[in-house]
Amino acid sequence: MITQAFILGAGLGTRLRPLTTVWPKPLVPLFHKPLALWALEACEGIGCERFAINTHHLPEKWQGFGEGRDISFFHETVLLETGGGLKNIERWMEDGSLLIHNGDIFSTMDLGKLAEAHEASGNEVTLALRSSGGEKRISLGGKGKVEDVRSEVRGLPGTHAFTGIYCVKKEFLARIPSGEAVSVIPAFQDLVREGKLGGIVLDQGEWMDLGDVGSYLEAHQKLALQKPIHAEAVLGSGCVIDRSVIGKGARLGRGARIVRSVVWPGAVVAEGANIVEEVVL
Repeated sequence: MITQAFILGAGLGTRLRPLTTVWPKPLVPLFHKPLALWALEACEGIGCERFAINTHHLPEKWQGFGEGRDISFFHETVLLETGGGLKNIERWMEDGSLLIHNGDIFSTMDLGKLAEAHEASGNEVTLALRSSGGEKRISLGGKGKVEDVRSEVRGLPGTHAFTGIYCVKKEFLARIPSGEAVSVIPAFQDLVREGKLGGIVLDQGEWMDLGDVGSYLEAHQKLALQKPIHAEAVLGSGCVIDRSVIGKGARLGRGARIVRSVVWPGAVVAEGANIVEEVVL
């Protein structure tokens, strides 16, 4: 069982602007819950009990997140990237394995299978992969061994997409230089050369990278995670709500028409407004 997880929360979310001018990308609501909370709960579902989260953009917005849980925050005044951010939590990490989950990914994949494959393999790192749905930059060979990353080690074509979710053993962090803003990819590529990078294909369940406003809206159309209209939303008379999500404390004026849109918690929609495929902040 893996009992510790690292939620990546420090990205700028530039592709998701203007939504990320209000919240850090991992705290943007998916239905009525922040993206990062969906990720944290997925980790809890396989037994994770202690969490590290790195922050950078709008760090004050994380106050109160995951209240009552064992969470340690690591603020990066300068972005350390995927490798540097992981190295920065090395002292916090206990012996054994760590589950790493990108904070802006929504997934219902079976992370228990990932953890089991990782613990059984002896590999330093095991990546959760998909056969489709993203850019294929991972070359997966037989027996769950990754044979190339970005075609930069052996020139092999990609066969699978990396989900942004993976497991590492603590010794892997020794491969990442201290105090540097560095990607984790070079360390992955070193493992490929040594035959120590594993992968498991998890094609069952949802996997969505909510990287831009279009994919964010699409997720609310595709998924049915919670009741679309929050019980504490206030709807004026004659409102028409069609395939839309209305957040907690949102106020809709009389006769407002909301179609394939998301109205954020506390947002106000004017009387008679016609909102189509928009996010109301």
